Amino acid sequence: MDKILTVFTPSYNRKHTINRTYESLCRQTCMEFNWLIIDDGSSDGTREWVESLGEKVVTKGVVFDWMGRKLSSESDNHFVIESLGDSPMRIEYVYKPNGGLYTGYNVAYALIETELCVCIDSDDYVPDDLVEKIAKRWNSRDKKIDYCGIVGLDYNVVDKKPIGGEFAEGIFSGYYFDVKNGGDTKEVLRTDLLRAVSPMIGFEGEKDFNPFYMTSQVLDKYLILVENTIFCWVEYQIGLDSMSQAIFKQYKRSPKSYVKYRLNEMKLSRYCNIKDRIRICVHYVSACIFAKDVDWLKKSPLKIITLLSLPIGIVLNFYVRYKAK
Repeated sequence: MDKILTVFTPSYNRKHTINRTYESLCRQTCMEFNWLIIDDGSSDGTREWVESLGEKVVTKGVVFDWMGRKLSSESDNHFVIESLGDSPMRIEYVYKPNGGLYTGYNVAYALIETELCVCIDSDDYVPDDLVEKIAKRWNSRDKKIDYCGIVGLDYNVVDKKPIGGEFAEGIFSGYYFDVKNGGDTKEVLRTDLLRAVSPMIGFEGEKDFNPFYMTSQVLDKYLILVENTIFCWVEYQIGLDSMSQAIFKQYKRSPKSYVKYRLNEMKLSRYCNIKDRIRICVHYVSACIFAKDVDWLKKSPLKIITLLSLPIGIVLNFYVRYKAK
């Protein structure tokens, strides 16, 4: 039987947490999946930990640059192992120069061959029946409808509750931006659709480009199946290990990336709410100030709202500078 799913995990110096991810995958009630680990330049022994999980069956693979783009050469920094134990698993490992989270997504979409894929972060883990739930729902879908995948819920490890609440009762499919619960969700999407919008082309020296840039383009165009159940256990890291806590610093140190991200948001057809458009334009103005982009108004597809958002955007920019200290 062909495997239906690839779980991919971008990781940077998360050896101390990724074992929990691995153990949750070993407990799956359905093993029809592969695991792809993209090591974004770790120096904490992540590679050695992966090598300890089983025996290599492929010793060399294609090389990727810092942005996650394929190069022509091969290296032993890319290999495949078959894990040992009661639940054998195919694990593919790729080491690349550090480039930021989105570059790991670029690698994943270039390599994955299964119909579906999902990102599980290196500090998160999944319920024992995740793959079984995904396979059951996907295989029973109405194939006459061109669904892009399945969306489920992220649960907080601390309070054991869905982050942002559950989906509205009685919704089994729809457009993502119409059914979203207002919190964190876990999207399991078709690989072919994601590959069509990748790779994300970033900027030298900027590592904080949000990979939702790619995902949103797929979610904007296609219906998605809705599962009002847990897909992932999420534990937010704190301090220097936290991406979410560093958001203001990310805004400041990767302004060109955020300008590009906000321009993409403006073009999404499902973002038709005026409140969303104003929020996006305010953030766009702030990012353009950081990026020193003199063509900010010319580039915007929402010129009137962008112009009206200028005063609040300037205020936001000062606020970000203060919070990023």
